[in-house]
Amino acid sequence: MATQFLRRFFAPRSLVVIGASPKPESMGGIVLQNLLQAGFAGPVWAINPRGYQEVHGVTCFRRIADLPEIPDLAIVCSPLSGVPAVLERLGRRQVRAALIVSGGASLEDDSRDGKALRARLERATLRSGMRVLGPECLGVAVPSMKLNATYASQPIGDGSVAYLGQSGMLGNAMIDWAAGREVGFSHLVTLGDSLDVQLPDLIDYLNQSGRCRALLLHLEAFGNARHFMTALRESSRNRLVLAIKSGRTAEATLRPVSSTAGVDRRDAIVDAALARAGVVRVGDSDELFDALETLSRLKPPKGDRLAIVSNGVGPALLAIDRLIDGGGRLAELGETAAGALKERRLDVSRPGRNPVDLGGRATPEDYLSALEIVARDPNVDAVLVLHAPTRLAPSLATANMLIEARQRFRHRLLVSWMGLKEALEARAACNRAGIPSYVSPEKAVRAFLHLVRYRQVQHLLQETPPSLPFDSSTGSRQRCHALIDDALNRRRDRLTHQETGEVLAAYGIECAPSEYVFDLEQAERATERLQGPWAVKIVHRDNCEPFRYWGESRRQATSLVQDLEQPGSVVDAVVRLEARVGEALPDSPIYSYCLQTMQRGKGSLQLCAGITRDAEFGPVIVFGMGGYKVDVMADRQTALPPLNMRLAEELMDRTRAGRLIREHSEDPDSAVGWVARLLVKLSQMASDLPRLKGLEINPLLLNHEGMMAVDFALDLGPASTQAIMPYPEQLRETVTLNGMEIEIRPIRGEDAPLITHFHTFLSEQSIRYRYFHHKAVLSPRELSQLSQINYDRQMAFIAVRRVEQAGGQQSGAAGTASPSEEMLGVVRVWNDSDNIRTEFSIIVRDDLHGSGLGRRLMRKMIDYSRQVGTLVMEGTILSDNLPMRRLLTSLGFELRTNVEEGTVEATLKLNEPQSDWQRHRLDAAMD
Repeated sequence: MATQFLRRFFAPRSLVVIGASPKPESMGGIVLQNLLQAGFAGPVWAINPRGYQEVHGVTCFRRIADLPEIPDLAIVCSPLSGVPAVLERLGRRQVRAALIVSGGASLEDDSRDGKALRARLERATLRSGMRVLGPECLGVAVPSMKLNATYASQPIGDGSVAYLGQSGMLGNAMIDWAAGREVGFSHLVTLGDSLDVQLPDLIDYLNQSGRCRALLLHLEAFGNARHFMTALRESSRNRLVLAIKSGRTAEATLRPVSSTAGVDRRDAIVDAALARAGVVRVGDSDELFDALETLSRLKPPKGDRLAIVSNGVGPALLAIDRLIDGGGRLAELGETAAGALKERRLDVSRPGRNPVDLGGRATPEDYLSALEIVARDPNVDAVLVLHAPTRLAPSLATANMLIEARQRFRHRLLVSWMGLKEALEARAACNRAGIPSYVSPEKAVRAFLHLVRYRQVQHLLQETPPSLPFDSSTGSRQRCHALIDDALNRRRDRLTHQETGEVLAAYGIECAPSEYVFDLEQAERATERLQGPWAVKIVHRDNCEPFRYWGESRRQATSLVQDLEQPGSVVDAVVRLEARVGEALPDSPIYSYCLQTMQRGKGSLQLCAGITRDAEFGPVIVFGMGGYKVDVMADRQTALPPLNMRLAEELMDRTRAGRLIREHSEDPDSAVGWVARLLVKLSQMASDLPRLKGLEINPLLLNHEGMMAVDFALDLGPASTQAIMPYPEQLRETVTLNGMEIEIRPIRGEDAPLITHFHTFLSEQSIRYRYFHHKAVLSPRELSQLSQINYDRQMAFIAVRRVEQAGGQQSGAAGTASPSEEMLGVVRVWNDSDNIRTEFSIIVRDDLHGSGLGRRLMRKMIDYSRQVGTLVMEGTILSDNLPMRRLLTSLGFELRTNVEEGTVEATLKLNEPQSDWQRHRLDAAMD
């Protein structure tokens, strides 16, 4: 239900506390006192059946029905067992939001009517028509609204940081930690058991808030992964998002999630998902605020090279260990910096080399001199100052000198003041001056790595990828679906080896030449068509299942015979394999025998790639070292589809296999390209074939000639949903306009170069009509935002036509001539999170004005928006844009002129509201 009625939690006009009590230690008493102490300006009432006239000075009623008016928000603090009845009474009173602070009881316990408390609460919530937050949550606090509807033990300061969590006690601890660090909150919410309002709903709501500049998340479970990823990706484009996840291990998970086939550590999938959403993940609650302090005060550096200036080599070595373990790099000082350090005799341990050891006799002036040299070195991305107090360099004196000179340092500056008594004042002074300071070298390095990680994940979120070398065709998808349908009709939950090879071939993945035979005579004849030596694999039901490592040694011995030199040996192998399987796996039907030429030699590297399915995030792409060793998963890394070439390379670079490819291949660029293209094809396969449950290609051989899939397995399951909405291929269409064939399709990340070229065809007036000001050049960030859209919330249809590239240029796969595209126009919409309203924009090349392309694009978008259930399409155009005004009028838009702004507001009703809430939102939008 997205943000329906959520405003009543964060900006209520009136409140009622149910279960309010004059006892100061009671939950209701604490919540009511916090509301009053925060200074909430609206009416506040209390409900208590004991008949109190007032509670803590607030008028009290016996029953909900006695309230003088309908409150915006009900805060329920009464015993949890009676809450279902309370919700039903609130629903009859037409209250639209309830915050259940009550807890202390298991939701799975049976009640008197034989139904668990959870089921009773869910039924009451559904019947009431309310939005319900909780139960067992800390509550909601919005300090700027003077709202503290929590049982927190102390006041909550105002600020620009929002905290969303699932644990009330951890939320209480966050409040205390934040107070100690003078951090205020724009919003603070914990969800408890999340019967109704979910974490993505709250993220969607906060995405509309200008006060929330940073978002802290405590995660336990994800629920609807697509909703979660959509909301999170939207949020991290506009603010800093940090997350801590409990339940990294199965033992720490209250609601266990089934393991993911082919992935040894399921938490790695959470890592991949958060990184893909542009989120920095931290390991513990203390690190959460360290990361917030660093990232809110410093801009991410351009790289991961750190220089260290210290008055002792011991602390510097501790910092270096932490840096290298965390994936950072120790900067190598350039000749100019090294020479200057030697000349001034500042570096006493290894003159001119990083770390710079000033020695125990260093003064504040020595620190400043060394910093001025190191910070100017172009090989340095950030500088860490380590300081242990001495008589010659007291902590506070050194801190004051750094503070006075901080504007002269071009690079990022982090400081660790070691110690306690003297260091406290230095840390406080630096904090006031906006210089992040830390209690230990290790914490300071961890903070630097947060900066590096933030830059990496934001780059993944906003980068513009290169052109894709592969698009699936309708024919290839149909062939694969036919194979899957046939297998399911035969009551098989996996494809045979031969059928899996056909699926791979349909997506352009080369497989080792194979002959599939069914008896001895066919096996002998097959040796005439394939060059020896040979390998024979028996294909039976059990070895058509991907990622079966628990019985790998038995599977290998039972199913495969290698290095066969004579045709007769092949026949003997078939006989032996049939006997082995019959004895070891009598319940596994035999489908065929696969005969292949041995694929050893050529300096091949064995890799593994495939698709698995996670219980929360759906399809996941896996990649790493291959072979059939027990520890094959140790190198395996994961990524969420859809992938492009750069995301595929990023997945490779996280593996040992990827490093081997880059370091030892004869032609690393070609090898990386081959593997990345394969991973993109797997990503496309995951999107095209939702019933594909798992696919393992292992071994996948890579050598100087290319890539080849040698062995593979594929199984099937119910249709899945990807956590990130894939490219909507079905919305493509080809039209003929004035004798010109044009394709209208959704935009994709690879279209950024088309947008750049398209802008060269636009006049200053066309650009002003679109952006309301002149914009000659689009920045890389703007290109990314225009091309890499979230299809769950946005849509952009571009019109393109194909033109042959000049000069015989080639693109796509090596040696394949390919036509190029040029962009003719684009129409966009941005939906709100509740799909009530969508805002449109459109622009067409100047040389195609009057051709009818703008009308065609607008009709395409109007039809699409109607189909997805959007209620209203809106747009703002300049008053002097007469052609657009005529077009919109002819399409049925209602135009309203804003004389003061010099604009025209255009509105088109698309669908009728289906609920009172939608009707209310629509009426508000039209006012």
